[in-house]
Amino acid sequence: MRIVGLTGGIASGKSTVSNLFKTHGIPVVDADLVARDVLKKGTGGWKKVVSAFGEDILQPDGEVDRPKLGQIVFSNPEKRQLLNRLLAPYISSGIFWEMLKLWMKGFKVIVLDVPLLFEAKMDKWTKPIIVVWVDPETQLQRLMLRDRTSEDDAQNRINAQMSLDLKRTRADIVIDNTGSLEDLKEQFQNVLFEVTKPLTWTEFGLSRQGAASVLVSIIVGVLIFRKVYSTESL
Repeated sequence: MRIVGLTGGIASGKSTVSNLFKTHGIPVVDADLVARDVLKKGTGGWKKVVSAFGEDILQPDGEVDRPKLGQIVFSNPEKRQLLNRLLAPYISSGIFWEMLKLWMKGFKVIVLDVPLLFEAKMDKWTKPIIVVWVDPETQLQRLMLRDRTSEDDAQNRINAQMSLDLKRTRADIVIDNTGSLEDLKEQFQNVLFEVTKPLTWTEFGLSRQGAASVLVSIIVGVLIFRKVYSTESL
């Protein structure tokens, strides 16, 4: 199975690229969706976070007020690191199970959409790695417009992540999203061609079909060995 790593920065357009993969029939494991699940009321992640940050972060219905929690952690690096440490095991486990379900269904190519792909060291699971890049000014303006937030707040959220310029140096494929949506879609077609190329032998061996082929080969080999061994022992 080919596991494609997709990452970027806040307001870089990564989610748009993720949706393009979905519309072309390629399944996406979205780390943000997994993170929402592990933070639902009553879960292990929820209990850890409420214990660490207090009940002030809860909404009246008991769910975590994500924007409020975000304001706390984006302005405080230590609290952000604490939140990451608390949730990382649950998110990693959730991602693993989502990938396993897709493997069981026989998908040969999946996309792992993780904003903190490098920071969480999940890049070692993926090949190729795609980074959706925009220049810093474009990123800032898009974030302010999208979230209707102040420049200082937007900049704090950008600074909380690894810079896109650094991420692009570690990418196998860079999508420049400073242009229009049409420009993005045109680049995506080239990316789609790359990630849907025939699997390498290693990737095929990791697919369900590859595992089945290996299992059949082993069974056939055992049967032949038993027949030969039985004949030789006569």
